[in-house]
Amino acid sequence: MFAKVIGRRLILSAFILLAVSLIVFGATLLLPGDAARAILGQQATPERIAALNEQLGLNQPAWQRYFSWLGGLFVGDFGTSTASGGPVSELLSQRVWASFILMAAAAVISVPVGIGLGVYSALHRGGRRDQALTGVSLVLAAMPEFVIGIALIAIFATSVFQILPAVTLAPPGDPVWMRPEQLILPTLTLVLVVTPYIVRMMRATMIEVLDSGFVEMARLKGVPETRVIFRHAVPHALGPVAQVVAIQLAWLAGGVVVVEFLFRYPGLGQALIDAVTYRDVQVVQAISMLVAAVYVVVNLAADIVGILTNPKLRSAA
Repeated sequence: MFAKVIGRRLILSAFILLAVSLIVFGATLLLPGDAARAILGQQATPERIAALNEQLGLNQPAWQRYFSWLGGLFVGDFGTSTASGGPVSELLSQRVWASFILMAAAAVISVPVGIGLGVYSALHRGGRRDQALTGVSLVLAAMPEFVIGIALIAIFATSVFQILPAVTLAPPGDPVWMRPEQLILPTLTLVLVVTPYIVRMMRATMIEVLDSGFVEMARLKGVPETRVIFRHAVPHALGPVAQVVAIQLAWLAGGVVVVEFLFRYPGLGQALIDAVTYRDVQVVQAISMLVAAVYVVVNLAADIVGILTNPKLRSAA
C-alpha cells in the first residue's frame, strides 16, 4: 500500500514537471524583443536577423520547438545558448555548484539552529526568552529576503562595520567557495529567512508533545527531565517539523534567485537574470526547469517523510 502511495506521488510529480515545462516554454515565447536582434544588435539588417533565426531554429512552429526541447531534457541536453553559442549544460555547470553550495550552507546552519531554538523556546514558554524569540521570529518571517539582505549589507558592508564585501567579486572561472568571506552575507540572508519558520513550528510541536500523556507518564515514573526531553519529546516533535524543513529547503531553490541577484552571486539566480536581460531563451528554460525539478523533488521527499513519521498517515497508506 505504501508503495502505491509513493507511486501516485511520483506520477503526480511527473505531471507537475510536464505542466511546468509547458508554462516555462510558453512564458519564454512571450518575452519581449527578438533573440536574434538581441544577439546581433539594433543595427543588424533584416537579412542577417532572418539567417540567424534560421540557424537557431526559431523559424520552426512553436509546438515543434517544444517537443524538440522536451526530448532534449530527457537526455540531459538543455540546448545551445543563443548568446554565447555554447552548450547550456557547460555554461551552467559551475553556476549549479555555486548555487548548491549557497543553499547547502544555509540549510546546514538553519535546520539545527531552528530546531534548537524551537526546543529552547518551548521549554521556556510564556517567559521573556520565549517572548523574545517568538517576536524576532515573527518579524523576520514577515520580511522579504531582499529587505533582510539590504539590511545586512548596510550593517556589515557599508555604514556600520564594513567588515564584509557587499557583493561577490569572484573572477570568471574562479570557484566562489575559494573566497568564503563572500559567502557569508548571502548565506546569512537565507538563514534569517528560513530559520524563523522552523523555530515557530518546532516550538508549537514541542509544546504539544510536552503536554501529551506519555511525557507526563515518563515524568511520573521518575525519568530524569533531560532524558524526557531529548529521548522522548524531541524525537516525537521532529516528525511534523521534518515536512516544514523540507518545504523551506524547497523554497531555497526559488528564493536563492533574489539573494543571488542582490549580492551579484555567480549562481543560477544571477545567470537567470542575465539570460532574461539578453533574451537567452535556452538558458532561461533550463534554469527554470532545474529550479522546478528541485522544488518538486524536495516536496516529494517531504511527503514521504510525512508519511513515514506520522502514524496516522502511515496506517492510511
